[in-house]
Amino acid sequence: MKFNEIRKMAKGLNIKTYHMKKIDVIRAIQRAEDNPECYGTQRVEHCREDFCLWRPDCVSQNNMFD
Repeated sequence: MKFNEIRKMAKGLNIKTYHMKKIDVIRAIQRAEDNPECYGTQRVEHCREDFCLWRPDCVSQNNMFD
């Protein structure tokens, strides 16, 4: 998902994204939706959330650090 789309989603949840990095915006969205703030963490290695909106990007993000 493109960053502008993520920011638009955040705005819909009344999250101010000024000067925030993508990872922080996504975690703020997760927090606002009462989900674990797990995007870009090692949790992805054991994650069973196959329908998570962030999963494809999270997995690729995590693979960058291998």
